[in-house]
This record gives sequence, structure tokens and C-alpha cells, in this order.
Amino acid sequence: MAVAFIGTHIPLLTLVFIFTLSPTSSSEVSIRVLAISLTTTLVGTAFTLCALHYLLAPVVLTARSLRAYIEDQTLPNLPTEFTDEVGVLMSSASQTIHKLDEVIRYMASYDALTGLPNQTLLSDRLQQEIIQAQKNHQSLAIASFSISNLAEVYNVFGKEISESLLRAFAQRLSLKLSESVIFAYLSGSLFIAVQSSPDVSGVGTNLTQTILEAMNDRFVVNGEEIYVSTNVGISLYPHDSSEINQLLQNARAAMDTAQKLGKNTYQFYAPEMNARLQEHLSLENELRHAIPRNELQLHYQPRVSAQSGQLLAVEALLRWQSPTRDSVSPKKFIPIAEDSDLILPIGEWVLRKACLQNRLWQDAGFPPVRMAVNLSARQLKQDNFVALVRDILADTGLDAASLELEVTESLMMDDLQQSIQILLELRGLGVALALDDFGTGYSSLSYLRHFPVDTLKIDQSFVRNIMSNLGDAAITKTIITLAQNLQLNITAEGVETQEQFEYIKNQGCNEIQGDYLSRPIPAEDMAALLQNGVPLPHQTIIHT
Repeated sequence: MAVAFIGTHIPLLTLVFIFTLSPTSSSEVSIRVLAISLTTTLVGTAFTLCALHYLLAPVVLTARSLRAYIEDQTLPNLPTEFTDEVGVLMSSASQTIHKLDEVIRYMASYDALTGLPNQTLLSDRLQQEIIQAQKNHQSLAIASFSISNLAEVYNVFGKEISESLLRAFAQRLSLKLSESVIFAYLSGSLFIAVQSSPDVSGVGTNLTQTILEAMNDRFVVNGEEIYVSTNVGISLYPHDSSEINQLLQNARAAMDTAQKLGKNTYQFYAPEMNARLQEHLSLENELRHAIPRNELQLHYQPRVSAQSGQLLAVEALLRWQSPTRDSVSPKKFIPIAEDSDLILPIGEWVLRKACLQNRLWQDAGFPPVRMAVNLSARQLKQDNFVALVRDILADTGLDAASLELEVTESLMMDDLQQSIQILLELRGLGVALALDDFGTGYSSLSYLRHFPVDTLKIDQSFVRNIMSNLGDAAITKTIITLAQNLQLNITAEGVETQEQFEYIKNQGCNEIQGDYLSRPIPAEDMAALLQNGVPLPHQTIIHT
């Protein structure tokens, strides 16, 4: 506009100025020329502005449409019939914005990995299904399920194959499920399927059977044959709830219950499941504050020589004194810690506390004993776990030979080679290793011969019925013989009676642990046993 004004008016005004000042022109003529010039200028300016407005109108309209889309996501409705350059600009801008909006909406509604609807789109479609079900007096089945062994696939084959497995899983189920089924992927390995039916009794069962049957065949991913397992939880509308988030939560609670029943199982939601879920979440939240609030404690249970009664080792056992719940059973809170990341800081606290306590006993002049500490699967998978153990030993001043770490067979089977490598590194530090709960896991001799362990611990479930169950007695005797042949130390857990003690002793077991000798006790009480020896019932007290 400024350029047009300057280009049009400055030359004209210059001529008028020169003519007006010319000595040959009369004042009357000059006024007349000036008036004509000004009138002509104003008319020309008006025509120029009209022309510019007409020419710039498409550009202004396009700019306003772009601004409206950016601010309000309003799609433009620009004309597309013009073929000049400005018309092509408007048409191209309109088409580009529409395509861009489609891409943005797809990215916001679909998962990039599987191509399935995400939680946002699932909620929208589920709301529509509920409205339709209300109108048609139908029921809805909401199935929550996941690939149960996806973590194992990730550990063995890595990220690329685990992601390819998720895609293959989604594609297979997309083909198996009816087109009327809403099939969505939320996160991790969690999927949701929603189906409507007038038959409230059969809708969930039919959907579940389709999902489980799809898992019967293997998956071939990047040349690797993989079998997957899943568990399905089902909630029903309107029987269980009419609210979307509650229906999804109920299905998830039912899935968690199904996982406890075994592989490839399903479970319908029941109201008590939510109560258990709420209790779980409440305990997890309180457990997060247990360390900073000094609510965790260690109790210690002695392990003595079956032949001499000498106190050889103590096992550190975690206790939680919650101010709101009194004492919480380890069987209740330890699985919660293991299901979350809480087991890592708690496990480190236990290991450090146990090592420090053993060092304090030694500094007090008590005879040295091995301090046994249980490990969780998450701890063993830490990249820096061996370095962590080394640092704790250095910080507490405890000799590595005075520490024994207990692992279970199932703990190591997630990634056998990595677990064995970590155990070898721990043994390289001088730490003793024990295989806990032996006989309840895989118990394969082909695996056992690879485990770099020093001690086998017979699970208390065998010891408990050793005097009344011939099978448990035979298993116990076999484990003891096996350990002797492999030149391993053998410990029997859960010894509670004189008869069990005598039987285990006569079979050649090395160490005894259980309430028959002593229940888990605080550190100050254990100090008394270290000083005076463990009193064996019906026998003379043997000092260490």
C-alpha cells in the first residue's frame, strides 16, 4: 500500500508544486490546477485502494482461515473453482489443512505401534456404545487382556522383536474379532475389546473364547517362534457399572485375578475385586513412605548345624510396622513391592541394613556368621547390582564371605544366561549363594548344574508334612542326596517339631532353620543367641 501510494502520488504532487511556484502562472490558474490535481489524486487513490482490496481479498481470507484453524481447529471452507495463482493458493491451502487435520486426528486417536484405537478414541467409542446399548436394551462386555510373557520376550529377544510381537498380536486379533467389536491398545501389553449383545450371559464368554483361541497358534516374528499366553478379565454393562472408567477398572481388576489362576484363563468381575484393588493401591501408597518414616525393620532367624547345634548363619527377614495398620504380613506387602519399583529401594535398604548389622555383631566380639538376604527378580536384573553389592560391602566393612544371597529358581529363569552371569560375578566377590525354595520351581538338573550356588534350601512346604506324607519325605530325602552328590550345603526351612528335626538330621542335612529353634527375632534378641548359643529343645545348649 505504501509503495503504491508513493509511486502514484509523489510524482503528481511534485509537478503540482513546481507548476504552482512557476513565475509564469497566475494565482487563479494555479488554484484551478491545484484543485483539479487534488481531485484527480483522490479519485485515483480510491480506485487504487479498491483494486488492491479486490486483489488481496483471497490472500486475507486464506490467512484468516489459517489463523482460525490454529486457534480453534476450525477447518477452512475456501473456494476451489478459481484457476489463477491466488485461486490455486487458496485451493492448495484448504486441501493441505484438511489433510493435516486428518493426520493430527489420526495420531491423537490411534496408537502408532499397533495401529489400533488408543484410550482417547476407545473412550469416545465406548460412550457411543453405551448410548446405543441403552437405547436398544443391550449389554456390553468389556474385556481387558495382555500378553503375560511379553517381559520375558523382551528380556530374551530385545525391544525390536517384542514390538513386532505386539503388532502381530494386534493384527491376528483384528482378523479374528468381529467387525462390530471395538478393539483398542492402551499401553505396555494391555488391550481392550468391547462387544455388544442382547444376551447378557453369553456376550462375555464368546468374546473371551475368541481371544484365547487366537493364542493357541505360535507367532513367527523375525524368524523366531514365540508362543504367548494371556489372561482375560471381563466386566459387563450395565451389570457392573454404567460409567466408562469404572467399567475399564473392573475389567482390569478381573484380569489381575485371572492372572493368579494360571496362563490363558479368564475371570468375570466381582465387587470384591475392587475392594482388593483399592487395598492394594492403598498399601502401595503407604509402602512408598515406609523407608523415610523408619517403619521397616529386620528380624533375624538362626540357622544351626543339624549335627552340632552351632549357629552358622542368620536370615534377614523384612517386617513392616505400619502406624495405621499395625504389623503387615510380608506375604501381603512384599508381592506389592515386587509388582512395583518399590522393591529396588527396599531391597537395597534390606541389604545395607543386614550387612551393617552383621558388622556390628562382629565388632561387638560375637563369632562371625553368614548373613542371608533374599533377592527379588527385579534386583537381579539391575544393571549395576553387582557394583551395588560391592559398594555396600565396602561401606559397611563386612567381609564378602559373611554375606549369603538367596535366589529362587523361578527368579533366574526369566533370563537364565544373564542370571548365571550375575551369580558368577557375585561369587567372584566372595559372596556365598543359596538356591531358595528348592523343589517348588523348575527343579531341572540340567539347569541346576549350571547354577553357581553353594547351598540348596529345601522349601518348608515339604518339611511341613514330612512326617505324614510319604511323597514329601521322599522328595526331601532325594534333595538331600542330590546336594550331597553335588557337594552342596543343604538347609531345611520350616522345621517346627522335634520329629521333623530328628528326621532331617538323620538324613544328613547340614543346617536347620525354623520355629523349632527360634522364630524371627529383633537384632538385640539375636545378639543374645550369638553370645549364648541356640537352645535346642530336649538337648544341651551348645555355645558358639
